[in-house]
Amino acid sequence: MPLIYKICSEALWRDAEAAGAFAGAPVDLADGYIHFSTAAQLRETARRHFSGQRGLLLIAFDQAGFGRSLRWEPSRGGALFPHLHAPLDPRAARWIAPLPLGRDGVPLIPDEIA
Repeated sequence: MPLIYKICSEALWRDAEAAGAFAGAPVDLADGYIHFSTAAQLRETARRHFSGQRGLLLIAFDQAGFGRSLRWEPSRGGALFPHLHAPLDPRAARWIAPLPLGRDGVPLIPDEIA
């Protein structure tokens, strides 16, 4: 099953790990679900929503583990994005990696992902 990805500040993610639950970043809380991106969507998500932000993590999840709480819903331009309509257990992360910024201030997505 393909992975889906969350870009998150390290501070927010570490707080979630300590608490044992991730309710979401401020945008997630405002929208009522946790935003994820597919590998194909990740670079544009990083550019649009995280440019200039330091201290980010890229976190990968197996989408099958979310069951019916994960819904594919239209977003920009009608593309379907994965949205989790439930709290997230941080232990569900398959892997976590730092997400440095490029010279242009855009987070650098590893070539092997997108």
